[in-house]
Amino acid sequence: MGPVPSGRLILASASPRRLDLLRQIAIEPALVEHPDVDEAPLRRELPAKTAVRLAHAKAQAIAPRFPADFVLSADTVVACGRRLLGKAETEDDARGFLTLLSGRRHRVYTAVVLCAPGGTVRERLVQTAVVVRRLDQTNMAAYLASGEWRGKAGGYAIQGRFAAHVRQIVGSYSNVVGLPLFETAALLRGSGFRL
Repeated sequence: MGPVPSGRLILASASPRRLDLLRQIAIEPALVEHPDVDEAPLRRELPAKTAVRLAHAKAQAIAPRFPADFVLSADTVVACGRRLLGKAETEDDARGFLTLLSGRRHRVYTAVVLCAPGGTVRERLVQTAVVVRRLDQTNMAAYLASGEWRGKAGGYAIQGRFAAHVRQIVGSYSNVVGLPLFETAALLRGSGFRL
C-alpha cells in the first residue's frame, strides 16, 4: 500500500448550502471554487444521468488546477417521473413546479464526484424519495410569497418553510438539501482524505 494522500480539500461548488453541510460534519474545505458549467440538461437525458454528468463536469472544470489536492463536486436534480425540474428563477417557475409536486412523490438525485491526488476519480449517486402533501391555494400563495423558492431545484427548500408540506422522506435528508453527508464522508475516507 502506497503513502496516504495528504492534499487539501477543494470544494467545486457555487452552493452555500453544500459548504454549510460539509461544516456540519466538521469538514472545512481549504478553498471553494465556482465551476463555470452549463447546467442545461441534454435532450432526453434521464435525471440521474444529468446529475452524474454535471457533477463530473464541475469536478473537471476545477481539478486540473489542483492535481495534488482532493476536488469535491456535486450536482442535485429534482425529478417528477422522467421530468427534470430545474432551479426556479421566477415565481411562475416555482408555481409550476409546486403544482406538479403537490400531492405526489418525487425523487431527488445527487451525484457526488471526488478527484483525488494522482488522478483517481470516484462517484456516488444518491436517490431520495420525497412525498409532498396536497397544497391548496393558500399554502401555495404563502410559500411563493416567502421567496424561499428562489434558485432552488424543484422550487423548494426542504430545510426551510417547505418542511411543513413534506409528508415523507425515504432516504437521505441531507441529499435533498444538496449533499448526501454519509456517502460524501465515506467517499472522502475511502480515497484517503483525513476527516
